[in-house]
Amino acid sequence: MMNLLRCSRGFSKAWTSSQSRTALSVLRSSWPTIGPTTRSFHAALALGGIRSQVLKDVGEGITEVQIIQWYVEEGARVEEWKPLCQYQSDKAVDDITSRYEGIVKKLHFQADDTVPTGRALCDIEVDDAQYPEDHPPTESNAETSPPARTTIDSQPVPRPTTPLPASPAAEIPSNGAKGRYATLATPAVRGLLKQLNVNIEDVKGTGKDGRVLKEDIHRFVAMRDAPSATPSLSQDADTAVNLTHIQTQMFKTMTRSLTIPHFGYADELNINNITALRKKIANDKSDPRKITFLSFVVKAVSLALNDYPILNAKLDTSNADKPQLIMRPRHNIGIAMDTPQGLIVPNIKDVGSRSILDVAQEISRLSALGKEGKLTPADLSGGTITVSNIGNIGGTYVSPVLVPNELAILGIGRARTIPVFDDAGQVTKGEVVNFSWSADHRVVDGATMARMASKVKELIESPERMLLSLR
Repeated sequence: MMNLLRCSRGFSKAWTSSQSRTALSVLRSSWPTIGPTTRSFHAALALGGIRSQVLKDVGEGITEVQIIQWYVEEGARVEEWKPLCQYQSDKAVDDITSRYEGIVKKLHFQADDTVPTGRALCDIEVDDAQYPEDHPPTESNAETSPPARTTIDSQPVPRPTTPLPASPAAEIPSNGAKGRYATLATPAVRGLLKQLNVNIEDVKGTGKDGRVLKEDIHRFVAMRDAPSATPSLSQDADTAVNLTHIQTQMFKTMTRSLTIPHFGYADELNINNITALRKKIANDKSDPRKITFLSFVVKAVSLALNDYPILNAKLDTSNADKPQLIMRPRHNIGIAMDTPQGLIVPNIKDVGSRSILDVAQEISRLSALGKEGKLTPADLSGGTITVSNIGNIGGTYVSPVLVPNELAILGIGRARTIPVFDDAGQVTKGEVVNFSWSADHRVVDGATMARMASKVKELIESPERMLLSLR
């Protein structure tokens, strides 16, 4: 038996945790006859414990996120810093990586569940020696705590448990029809599922490990919606459709926004001069540049904020009896974008230090990432004021709704051509657009909003005035 103990020390590092527990089970059954000589054996075994992966504060006042999909399953092994799941907040879509290496014992939430910050996402069985400073599971996860322990010479030794399978991926689904990852899908596929009202479990996936692809969904819908010889009465019934992840977050954000008393202000701007300037820049044969109208608007808003900084501030109501304004020195101007995933608002950082050309290039970059669904939390967080160019889609007038943590928002309507009088009193063609502002009327008065709007109008109608303020 002593020879067996010495061998175990040499090979224990190569053993898996399940093999260690199996060997320990055999040895413990012999403890009554082995006697004191077994006291040195426990030092060679890896000690397993449970660690809970907790959803940390993701910043920007976000108190909860929604799980889009899990990359792991219970019983699967995960490496440290590898993705655990994908989540959606009202700011971005991103991955949560594992802070532990080990076996996933329990997932506390499923896809589409909403998780408050501070709650455990999952439990992972780890080697205690690898994470000695981490705390054990909280009381809320007591049901997933590790098995009771016994000790020898004050060293904890786990009680025998049923060994885990050596490779979870080797398991075969009982029905043979679907792979073990059949219910996992990319955000684009999940968006299509919700759009077409399809349950992923009804679709036979042809991707790797049985994953569902877009073409699988279209094939399923084509068969589902094919004309039938026998009309179905259910076709005339109402159908419940869940909100998409973006819609769910927008619902929560706008619900909070509409608790704020809005002050609205609108004006009509003549953009003949700025249109002529853009055409001149675009037709410059030596260095043609395509600069959008929105780029000029963003820069004009930033220049006006230098005179009216309150509209770039944030209202802190953490102390309801003594609210405060948090003055923010940088102009991080959000751009509302219509993307395949829904409405999102990335922002251009520190517009005050950028040229109009820099702003145009940043808008182009953010727009491309938005269409591909690749915007990062950094792109979407930290905004101080928002511009929504709804006129690109249509509509002359708009009543924009404030973004939480901001005090003002600008909505731009569709440009249109109308007859106007020039300085000589002659009727001429004029290109005009409506600017509609909303402000937090708890701290922004109408006069301040009107002056800010007038300053922006002055800069847009006479773009050469921007040159006087550019650095």
